[in-house]
Formats: sequence, C-alpha cells, structure tokens
Amino acid sequence: MKRHNIDMLNGPLWSKILLFALPLMASSVMQLLFNAADVIVVGRFAGDASLAAVTSTGSLVNLLVNLFMGLSIGTNVIAAHALGRQDDGALGKTVHTAILVSFIGGVILSVLGVFLSPILLEVMDSPENVIGLSSLYLRIYFLGMPAMLAYNFGSSILRAQGDTRRPMVYLAIAGVVNVILNLILVIVFRLDVAGVAIATVVSQYISCFLVLRCLTRESGALHLDLKALRIDPGTLKSIALIGLPAGLQGMVFSLSNMVIQSSINSFGDVVMAGSGAAANIEGFVYVSMNALYQTCLTFSGQNYGAGKPQRVDRVILICVGFVTIAGVVCGGLAYAFAAPLLHIYSPSDEVVTQGIIRMTYVCLPYFLCGVMDTLVGALRGLGASVVPMCVSVVGVCGVRLMWIFTVFQAVHTPECLYISYPISWAATALIHLCCLMVVRKRSYKKIATTAAA
Repeated sequence: MKRHNIDMLNGPLWSKILLFALPLMASSVMQLLFNAADVIVVGRFAGDASLAAVTSTGSLVNLLVNLFMGLSIGTNVIAAHALGRQDDGALGKTVHTAILVSFIGGVILSVLGVFLSPILLEVMDSPENVIGLSSLYLRIYFLGMPAMLAYNFGSSILRAQGDTRRPMVYLAIAGVVNVILNLILVIVFRLDVAGVAIATVVSQYISCFLVLRCLTRESGALHLDLKALRIDPGTLKSIALIGLPAGLQGMVFSLSNMVIQSSINSFGDVVMAGSGAAANIEGFVYVSMNALYQTCLTFSGQNYGAGKPQRVDRVILICVGFVTIAGVVCGGLAYAFAAPLLHIYSPSDEVVTQGIIRMTYVCLPYFLCGVMDTLVGALRGLGASVVPMCVSVVGVCGVRLMWIFTVFQAVHTPECLYISYPISWAATALIHLCCLMVVRKRSYKKIATTAAA
C-alpha cells in the first residue's frame, strides 16, 4: 500500500504536490477526453440538435449531483485529518460511512433524475427540437448515479492518503470502454443520444467496481469490508459539516448556471451548440486547475490535522502559484487553437464562431477561477466550509444573477452574458483571500492551544 502513498507531512513540498496533482490532472483530462468523445461522436454523426441536447444538460446534472459530491469533499477532508492525527479508528469509520452514503445517495439521485429531468428542462426553456433528446439522454444517464458517486467517494478516500495514480488507471480503463461503446452504439446501431448515455453508464459501473475492489484489498484502516458497511453518526456529522456547505455551494452554482444556460438557450440551437462545444474545451483548462484545488485541500488538511501550520502556509502558496501558471498557459493555448479545436466538435462555421466568442471571455481570464477555487481548498482543508460557501454564493452566483437581470436585459448578446464569468471570479477570489487570513489566524491559534495542553 505504501508505494501508492505520498508523505505529505515531511520533506519537500514542491515535488510532492506535483507528484500528487499530475496524476489527478491526468485523470480529469482523461475523463473529459472521454466525455468529449461523447460530444464529438454525437456532433459528427447525429447533428446539431443532438449536440445541443447533450451539451446543454451539464448544469442540470450538476444541480442534482453537487450536494452528494460536496459530501465526497467532506470525506476527503475528514480522512486527511484522521491520517494526519494517525487515528485509525476514525479513518475506518470514515471509509465505511462514506461508501454507504454514496450508495444511498446514488439511488436517490437516480430516482430524482428520471422523474424530474423533463420538468426541469422545460423550466430551462430548452427548444422544442432539443428537449425530447435531452430528456432521453438524462433519464438513461441518471441510472449510473450509484456508480458515479461510489467511484468519487472511493477516489476521495484514496486521495486522502496521497494515492492519485490508481484512480487514474481505473478511469482510463472505463474511459476506453466508453469510447468504444460510443462508436458502436451511435455509428453502428444509430442510437443517437441514447447510445452516448448507455456508454457513459456502463463505463461508470466499471470504474466503480475497480475502485471498490481496490478498497476491499487495502490493508489497515483504509480496508473496506462491504459486510460491515454502516453509518457512524459522529463521522457522518463531521463529513456533513464540511461537505454539506460545499455541496450546497455547488447546487447554488448550478442554479445560477441553469439561469445562464436558459439565457443561452434563448439564442437558439447554434449558439447553444457553440457554447456547449466551447464549454467542453474550457473544461480541460478547468480540471487542470481543479487538480490543484484538490491538492491544496488534501495537503492542507493532512498538515492541519498533524498540527503543522507553517507547512500549511507553504502548501497554499505553492498551490496558488501552480494554479496561476496552469490557468494562464492552458487557457491561452485553448484560445490560441480555438478554431481547429471547435471544428472537431462541429463542422458548422456558425457553431465555431459562437464557440470562439465564448472562449474569448472565459478561457483567457480562467486563471482567476483557479485562484478562487484553490483558496476555497485551503479554507476547507482548515476545516472551514460555511465561510467559502457563503462568499461563493454571494460573490459568484449573486453577481451573475444580478448581471443577467440587469445588464444582460439591456445588452442582450452572448458576449454580455459571458463577461459575467471573469467579473464574478475576480471579486470572489479577493473576498476568499480576506476570509483565509481570518480563518488561518483562528485555526493556528487552536493548534497552539492544543499543543500547549
């Protein structure tokens, strides 16, 4: 087991942060590549309406999923704290509580997704030529929720001990299956968006099986015994204190993104397709930065649990520096090659033009989003989750919604809509930095008090 772990508490940080972040980044990029394969196959072999149907559902999926994904963040933090304290009992309870919560949450999401998707798509003003395809795609997609949550919770447990390589391998195996099934079901069997959804669900269950098998074969406190699954109330409370605010933040983000998607929908399927294709490309930039958010979360969590405040400070500085570089470089490259990249998704010049418009306002300043998220990771690693939730809800969602209902109503163009993204990122990052200074002082005082006792 130790060969998969990273010692976050001792030794140099720069190299270990990269050793942790790069496989995580590769995993996320692979996942997006496989998702992009879905979109490319649909765009090339099923048409613009099907492309719009698949790409316009992300905010709706996130709305329903983010609460439980927040709990997976809470799982990572609580497991990291237990590892830092070398508390095997707490770690074992975290493993079994988290996996059972993921199973229960997955079933709930499957039921909600199947029954609520058509209603929510109507609320989002999806065009008539798209809504039927989107509804079919989502109803199949949500059948994979138990597997998706179990994989993410299991991966968060492995990440807490520094293992980002095995989840990457499992994702790669599932992704290859996804791509092969895409080609067979969409091109050969002509199943359109249903084929893409089926391929995704199958791949999710494969990755779920692999990560759970890994945990059942672990030794020590991380060992998962499926017969011993039970929810420990105290552990669930600890996970919820970190995870629920993170999940609620994600849900509110998704609500604001649904409003933005509804505004994009008002421009028709060409703008929808262009925005959706651009969003897929932007996703590669985002996950590269998000890997450093998760790195900051885990490293700061373990070192805070071990009572090493100076090391936490160094983790935060290094991660903010790395995420800025990643955002500037990746965002700039994505924008520089926007036209050929967008043509991969759609042969339509009109769709490509609309995609470039979006990328102008999102890709170039995307590093601001990375800095904002990494500061959130630092706050959560220190055990503060309500503060970043409140700040993000007001700073990001509030600014965007206010923009849509005021400025966008006066200047009704896609460009006016997209510029709300960098404005909200910059404002929220500054507030998060101020909050981190306050939380940092309080948390370090707590460490000093504990050490003195």
